[in-house]
Amino acid sequence: MTQSYVIIGDGISGSSAAETLREKDPDAEITVITDEGEPLYNRILIKEFAKGKLPEAPISIHDEEWYEDRDITLSLDTHVTRIDPDAHSIHTHEGDDLEYDKLLIATGGTPTQLPVENSDAGGIHHFWTFQDARNIEADASEAETGVAVGAGLLGIDLAAICGAQDVEGYYLMRGNRWWRYALSLDGAEIIHNGLEEKGVTPVFDSGVDRFEVDDSGHVTAAIDPNGERFETDFVGIAIGLNFNTEYLRGSGVEEDDGIVVDEYMQTNVEDIYASGDLTRFYDTILGEYAQNGSWGSAKEQGKIAGVNMAADEESEAFRWVSSYSITHFDFPFLSFGHPTIGDEYVEQKYSDTEWRRIALKNGKVVGGVLIGDLAPQTRLKRLMREETVVEGQTDVLLEEDIDLDNLAVSQ
Repeated sequence: MTQSYVIIGDGISGSSAAETLREKDPDAEITVITDEGEPLYNRILIKEFAKGKLPEAPISIHDEEWYEDRDITLSLDTHVTRIDPDAHSIHTHEGDDLEYDKLLIATGGTPTQLPVENSDAGGIHHFWTFQDARNIEADASEAETGVAVGAGLLGIDLAAICGAQDVEGYYLMRGNRWWRYALSLDGAEIIHNGLEEKGVTPVFDSGVDRFEVDDSGHVTAAIDPNGERFETDFVGIAIGLNFNTEYLRGSGVEEDDGIVVDEYMQTNVEDIYASGDLTRFYDTILGEYAQNGSWGSAKEQGKIAGVNMAADEESEAFRWVSSYSITHFDFPFLSFGHPTIGDEYVEQKYSDTEWRRIALKNGKVVGGVLIGDLAPQTRLKRLMREETVVEGQTDVLLEEDIDLDNLAVSQ
């Protein structure tokens, strides 16, 4: 019998699953549903577009013909309102019902709103979709002053956009450094200096208490909890994601700060899978449940979900060491694995623009951050993937040129 697969979400994870399903099941009916108005684009590059560094053309990955050529039905601007696992069907905002044999949820998230006065004012932006990037680029290119909020991997993109668009920017952070869960002061200082070189001033132990607006409802200033006032006509906020799972109410799909899946991307409900940013997946390397929002991880999860959806039984497990890079500065930056969950950390600063920190758990490498020199990433990822015990010999991890033979000899 012809199988019918429905994928909710056309990000890299959903698209990867659709492509895999077509390869594995040439005769299947495949439908991809997205609430966005355009097919898959590169979320990594939209920040460069918002900075004014790239035109729109290189950002798009698939056009509608890509789906037609593969006999995949693409439904744009379509909102799923409910899933009925018993009937194996989904319901859309237009009142349509669509039946499935197997379903993949890959809807990602929506930026968290800052719960303060006037946070919905004109000139205040959240950064997630290509349309967000268009709106940000249009406003930032005309702005003279700007504020970025959110001391994480997305927040720094907004700060960098201010710098690239020659906006006098202030980067408001709640703690005493950028990404304080993964970087020590030594590593963060390199980032802080890089921001200042781009014309963006980091402001620590800050945040936003409220926004001020003019008579037209456009933002004019951000007031931090210390009472300090930052005049601004552009604001970018990145304080996290709310996962798009409202339509799962009553479905029985288990959620725990994300959709819980096993290593095969299968939820607790038969024939329903999930992949991408919104999953809390069983990490076969860590031996526990984890989350990861990187592009590469989402793409691989989509592929694994597609393989297992097309198989008669689960046939391939997700096993992946993710990485995330930042290209805003004159020096490179890369994080890998899970750099914030260690029970032990080793680090070293090699120069004003070169630093390394490795996270360990139970004597094994579980993640890290590299600034300046990214060459060690291959060996460090291998140690993580192979679950090598490095307890008592972590000095090898800080060698400028990591020699795994030294590690093997000392074991």
